[in-house]
Amino acid sequence: MKTRQTPVIAARKSPRQARSTQLVNAILEAAVRVLGREGARRFTTARVAAEAGVSVGSLYQYFPNKEAILFRLQTDEWRQTGDLLTRILSDPQRQPLDRLRLAVRAFFHSECDEAQVRLALGDAAPLYRQTPEARELRKSGARRSESFMKEVLPRATAAQRKIAADIVMTTMSAVGKTISERTVSRAEVDNFAQATSDMFCAYLQKLAQN
Repeated sequence: MKTRQTPVIAARKSPRQARSTQLVNAILEAAVRVLGREGARRFTTARVAAEAGVSVGSLYQYFPNKEAILFRLQTDEWRQTGDLLTRILSDPQRQPLDRLRLAVRAFFHSECDEAQVRLALGDAAPLYRQTPEARELRKSGARRSESFMKEVLPRATAAQRKIAADIVMTTMSAVGKTISERTVSRAEVDNFAQATSDMFCAYLQKLAQN
């Protein structure tokens, strides 16, 4: 009986010159097109190399397998989403709960946009959740939530704010993952975001009154 090998998800090396950076960017852009056109099940390094107009050998200089390409796409998406949520939740021009509604909507759409990447990662999923990038994402999210809860619940204790943040983030992640695994329209995603936001706002408003 053959033992299934653990996929490697780390890139082989980082580009140091402009030409190398352009090659890596071309590979990643091609990967997005292949994933969108072929779907998760038919995503291969050969197809990505052909789409990028490079040899498979050139691709392997930076990415040892398809999981490494997909993980790079995933981490880029994580950073973009994290930056977006931080901008929304810290916007002084909007009321806190209005910011929360916008953040939930943005997060749900992001989850749906990256669903194919998560599906394509397949067996590597348990690995990428424990990577330094994933751990840093969780820490950054916790800091962002803590700062937001201090503003929404100024009279609550640190322990109360932590529970509130955990409830909001855990629920938002679970609902976002669930709808991203379905075939839903953007309007339906907005409906889920509206309903989830209503629930969060009612919960936080009640806590703020205590």
